Amino acid sequence: MTTAYLISEAITVLADQIPVTPKAPPGSEKLINIVNYLSWLVMVAGIAALIYAGGKFGWERFHGGALESPKIVLGALVGGIIATSAGGIMQAVVTGTG
Repeated sequence: MTTAYLISEAITVLADQIPVTPKAPPGSEKLINIVNYLSWLVMVAGIAALIYAGGKFGWERFHGGALESPKIVLGALVGGIIATSAGGIMQAVVTGTG
């Protein structure tokens, strides 16, 4: 047996797929409940930011000030998209499905 053959066999063994089945640890229901509450709070904060930005946009248009409210709207929308898709992204990363 040559060294190249042994190295190729070692690489073949190391490259084998390892089946991973994620399973929640005991007592994780409470943590999942807290994460769900935080997700709900993030969505409420995003809605509040959109309402605030809408009011500020009206105020700025009425008084002729600088328009800062579009930045608030964009930030709320991007934050909401990231917050609501985080669960799906992590699920795809952990399970390897797309």
